[in-house]
Amino acid sequence: MRGKHLFPLLALLLAVPFSAAAQRPNVILILMDDMGWGDLPAYQDQRMKEGLPAMDNPGLRTLAREGMTLTRHYSSAPLCAPARGSLFTGVHQGHAKVIRDRSFDLPIEDAPTLGTVMQSAGYKTALIGKWGIGGGREHAGTPQESTAYPTRRGFDYYFGYLDHVSGHHHYPKEDPNPISPTKKSGIWDGDKCVTADCDKAYSVDLLTARAKKWIVDTHRQNPRQPFFLALTHIAPHSQLQIPTGPYPEGRGVKGGVQWLGKPHKLVNTAEGKINSYIYPRYADKKWPMAQKRYATMIARLSDSFEDLIQTLKDLNIDKNTVIIMTSDNGPHDEGGQNPQFFRNYGPFDGIKQDAWEGGFRVPTIVRWPGHVPAGSVNDHPSQFHDWMATLAAIGGVRAPFRSDGVSLLPTLLNKGTQPDGRLYMEYSAKMSQSKKTTPGYKDFLPSRRNAVRGDEQMVYIGKYKGVRTNIQSHADLFEIYDTVKDPAERHDLKDTPEGKKMQPIMHGKTLRMRRIYDYTHPERGTFAQRPYDEEPVPALRKEEMPGKLVPLTAQSAQGIRRKDGSMKRVLYLNVPETGKYTFFMKTPAEKNARAFVRLHDMHLLDADYHYKPGTEVSSSMGERTTENDPARTGLKPVPLEKGWHPFIIETEGFSGLPLFFWQKEGGEKREIPSQSFCVAG
Repeated sequence: MRGKHLFPLLALLLAVPFSAAAQRPNVILILMDDMGWGDLPAYQDQRMKEGLPAMDNPGLRTLAREGMTLTRHYSSAPLCAPARGSLFTGVHQGHAKVIRDRSFDLPIEDAPTLGTVMQSAGYKTALIGKWGIGGGREHAGTPQESTAYPTRRGFDYYFGYLDHVSGHHHYPKEDPNPISPTKKSGIWDGDKCVTADCDKAYSVDLLTARAKKWIVDTHRQNPRQPFFLALTHIAPHSQLQIPTGPYPEGRGVKGGVQWLGKPHKLVNTAEGKINSYIYPRYADKKWPMAQKRYATMIARLSDSFEDLIQTLKDLNIDKNTVIIMTSDNGPHDEGGQNPQFFRNYGPFDGIKQDAWEGGFRVPTIVRWPGHVPAGSVNDHPSQFHDWMATLAAIGGVRAPFRSDGVSLLPTLLNKGTQPDGRLYMEYSAKMSQSKKTTPGYKDFLPSRRNAVRGDEQMVYIGKYKGVRTNIQSHADLFEIYDTVKDPAERHDLKDTPEGKKMQPIMHGKTLRMRRIYDYTHPERGTFAQRPYDEEPVPALRKEEMPGKLVPLTAQSAQGIRRKDGSMKRVLYLNVPETGKYTFFMKTPAEKNARAFVRLHDMHLLDADYHYKPGTEVSSSMGERTTENDPARTGLKPVPLEKGWHPFIIETEGFSGLPLFFWQKEGGEKREIPSQSFCVAG
């Protein structure tokens, strides 16, 4: 079932680096926009058996039959911009420097991305589809203005929707963006706007055809070089627009949708009447038209998956290509779409923008013939930022130090022990103009119907999920659920003995694994201020201490050398008094010297990516960001409680420790004395 080459392959995947590029599989990451967990074929097929309204999607069903369904995979946020920001930068929302909440079209930080990681592994990279995290302007941005344009963030090639709102329009030429200064939806091919040539080009067809063309050309130009493609669809998001006609006959290199590349006819389906075709299996149903449209959009995506897979088979690279299919958040309720009709949120409560399971537990299938067990299901909890560590392992390179994820290869290959990841989410719906409350659907828990979303937070510790909404202060209690036994979150455990024990642990954990947001855009201001931002990060309690602490010496500072050559050291820092602190670090001026520091589990100091050895970095969250306001950004220190704090140092390219400095608010900057550090004895 696992394939005869599984065990030697796993050894290769866990070895860094690979010995030959041919051993590395291609990777295609397919991201849907607002596709719900309940849209998975396993759930919809059950509805069909029960005689309920349901969607029938052979392509999705085949994908699940040939791959592994991750039933407890979470987006990083219940909204597209922060979800995509975290996905592509490999950090959870507590560490995103720029993209949190509704910060559409701000520029993701100049940090490692999925693209740069795969480039470092020798991959050819492309992003085809929606971006929305590139900066420049909120609407009608350009490659010249956008400091985080995809080709500046690790992608060799880009085609698609640059700004967020353009990605709401499935016919970019015929359905212009009314709030854009240019009154059009921008489609970019490299640095050229091609909207004027997109006559009758339906989004799913346009993006799929361009992706197929890129795959074929890339493979034929250099069959030995692996490729990484991020295909980010804008379906099934509103508008609820549908194709001009049926999916073309056949699939693959010579069939299905085809990229023609001709002005005014970019794809072979650019003909007929726009926004007109309902799939025959739905046309005669006595369903609301909006639901027929939604079902048709999912059907079109389903067909496109078959088309891509056949393309890989035609090129004889199917068995050497990993396909990851997922969605950015839960289902939407826009443009007439009613997620109650098909129960797109599955057996859970919540939709897009909710912290409940339906809001950001997302459909996820991974297909890799001969390696990922076909038809398998796995319920290990994981989250978007795990994909960076996973792709780094596939590519045979070190995951960036700042990555918050863990490799999912033990799960995907059904071999070895899967490490637990960091599952965390914070989001605020306060800025949403019309979506400030959870819908009042009758199948939701009564207390959640029409409840104010406000500031939302989620954390996993062991088997327990802690969640709180409409947060007023850090003292607010978490609702606590065992989402394996209780996936619908019906039985709050906070008043049980175990729940009461978990409550202070969750309160402390959430402060120890996030940083205060401190990015300010000159025109759009600052986002993502939280009610718990000013709370001091708690020091270790007596029961959390590692036992005996001994003074730091050259010998005791020796760390653990990993297989990838990097070093990890766990020190303990004694903070002399409660207050707000800014930290600084400098590595030796040795070539390729890199370092990264976490305080507890929060990012503190980053001298890894684009770092010049021997220079000083600070704990400012404004470092490595673009388009910011330097007078107002990166000025917030870290509030710390008096006592001992884990100080975890990862280094590469030099022996010994970096130099560390700190400055208490209102005081002078000083080197941190060696006696302030200890190690476990």
